[in-house]
Amino acid sequence: MKFHYDRPSCQNLRRVLRREWLETNGLGDYASSSLVCCNTRKYHGLFVTELARPAGRHVLLSTLEESICMAGREFFISCRKHPGVYHPRGHEYMQEAQPGPWPRHRYRFGDVFLTREIMLLPGRHVLLVRYLVECDSPDVPPLTLRLKPLLACRNMHTVRRESGDVDMRSSATLFGASVRPNPELPELFLQVEGDSAYTPAPDWYRTIEYLVEQERGFAWQEDLIMPGVFEIAVRPGEAVYFTASTESLQKEHGRREIGSLWEQAAALRLQETEQADTLQRYLALEGRRFLVRMPSDGARPAPATPEAADIEQKYGGTPDSVVAGYHWFGAWGRDTLIALPGLTFYAGRRREGEALLARMGQAARDGLIPNLLLPDGNHAYNSVDASLWYVWAVQMLLRADPESLPFVRQYCWPAIRQIVEAYGQGRVPFVHTDVEGFLNVGDAGTQLTWMDATVNGRPVTPRHGQPVEISALWYNALAFADWLARKIDARNWHDNENLRRRMRVVFTHRYWVHDFRGDYLADVWRDGEKDVRVRPNQLFAVSLPYPVLEEDNYAAVVSRVRQCLLTPYGLRTLAPSAPDYHSLYEGGPAERDGAYHQGTVWTWLLGAYGDALLRAAWDEAGAADALLQTLTPLFTRHLAEAGVGSISEIFDGDPPHRPDGCIAQAWSVAESLRLLRTLEQAAPDVYARWEAGLGQGGN
Repeated sequence: MKFHYDRPSCQNLRRVLRREWLETNGLGDYASSSLVCCNTRKYHGLFVTELARPAGRHVLLSTLEESICMAGREFFISCRKHPGVYHPRGHEYMQEAQPGPWPRHRYRFGDVFLTREIMLLPGRHVLLVRYLVECDSPDVPPLTLRLKPLLACRNMHTVRRESGDVDMRSSATLFGASVRPNPELPELFLQVEGDSAYTPAPDWYRTIEYLVEQERGFAWQEDLIMPGVFEIAVRPGEAVYFTASTESLQKEHGRREIGSLWEQAAALRLQETEQADTLQRYLALEGRRFLVRMPSDGARPAPATPEAADIEQKYGGTPDSVVAGYHWFGAWGRDTLIALPGLTFYAGRRREGEALLARMGQAARDGLIPNLLLPDGNHAYNSVDASLWYVWAVQMLLRADPESLPFVRQYCWPAIRQIVEAYGQGRVPFVHTDVEGFLNVGDAGTQLTWMDATVNGRPVTPRHGQPVEISALWYNALAFADWLARKIDARNWHDNENLRRRMRVVFTHRYWVHDFRGDYLADVWRDGEKDVRVRPNQLFAVSLPYPVLEEDNYAAVVSRVRQCLLTPYGLRTLAPSAPDYHSLYEGGPAERDGAYHQGTVWTWLLGAYGDALLRAAWDEAGAADALLQTLTPLFTRHLAEAGVGSISEIFDGDPPHRPDGCIAQAWSVAESLRLLRTLEQAAPDVYARWEAGLGQGGN
């Protein structure tokens, strides 16, 4: 898909600062800014790299002050916000911006055109910035490109302020300089390919403001380090390159290495983009940015068991983590497993998906799949549902490719068996089964489901007891384990069929809510009391491969969710009629956490909605058509806003459903792709007509 923004749209700062581009490299690194390269977040930066020690992502190169000098004048193409002013105002010269297949910006100064392109090299901690001058006139004065790197060299969650303790020295290297303002972070190499000179000139650029952070209630002013100045002679038609990297690119290969690296990477990127000629293929390509190989630096432990060693031998070099969302989320177990089918099995990446399932199965501890995955293996096991989502992810693998049963038997069955036995026998912390076989989870002070926001240490949505999706996921896990045990002839397996038959009867009795506006399922059953708020979690009682709800009740649940929760961008987390409904996601951290699951729209829930809708529908083609028409803005208007080309984490509950949260969320992209594949399989003619009418996106 193509996204092109011309001069008029680039001049409207109010709108264009809300559009952001994102570059990634498969290692957890990213480059990102607003469409006009004016940073509006502390998370923005041209070179943000993932490290093992100190762990996390770090903003090394925040931005560049860029200008072109000709005929005694200096014209800036960069832009920053300082108190009361935007300076420089490079966006005023911008003619067009294209966020993909890599960010490209074109500026005009009379007869002179300057194009800047930004790319991270796949699989390497290297940023490349390419500059190309073109001119309509044969009489071109001498041109000089002036670059001033502005460094942050800090963890992405913090901001830097001027300090006398910072080492602002730079050391000369081949074709550039190296700097290390923060001794805890790696040396940063700044190099140029072209006729250039570097002059050390250490200084501070003070009080740069990040408007989005101000809105979010976080620290929003920063001072950046400027170590020196590059001056590069540029000639029309000849590209020059600037690089930032944790390795010196030109130690051995000489002056032409950078240009050849760019050409190779660009050719591959263009080929991949040309092949992404449908919406599903485009989303599959977009989903790849979330699959990463995390850094080790010696921190990744050696395989602890022969089974783990076998996995690394078979799947070595494949991505070992899923970034839940850019810019600030890491690798979360629940997010990984919900996103995995759409990122891998339904995106032509079966091997990568198998590798992640195998590794997560090996990481299981007494029935728990990690909720927070860390490169050093010291994972956090603090989620009640990640293990149950693991079972679902295995089911989706088999649904996408039934021939993968031998893999499931060897690598997934031991973990599934461990999960079912540990949960059923009460060996999982904060979890125990009742006499009917359902799971009681947590207490009044815990948040163990996906609705886990807290304010002042207290859960915003207390869901201890028996949350409806946990009951549905547990029943589904029992049923699938029984099926799989029979399929692979597992030894010493106790079948749960009688237990499940009783659970289905009890489930309806506990959760069913009679209402004059339409019957539905309660969100939580706790000690005989029902939480009757209308929430989307009830869908999983219908959507999972083995539904716990009786078939006659499917339609009522789907109908109530459609009436109260469905929007063009996903499902509300609470019906607007509820007294504690929040229509907007805004304000400081406490206000936003208070709205996070109290009406805010989540796109990832559309996958479950689509499964439930088709299961309940008597006219699958008609149901698919209606849903696709409803969701058209998600796949047209939204792809051209917020994180351009990707799908945001959340949206406001009320129209116009402003996007918020992460600008690119793994399970939003993944479940959108899986939903589209499901609808296409159910109603191919309807889907083909709908996709043909989408157009190619745009402003």
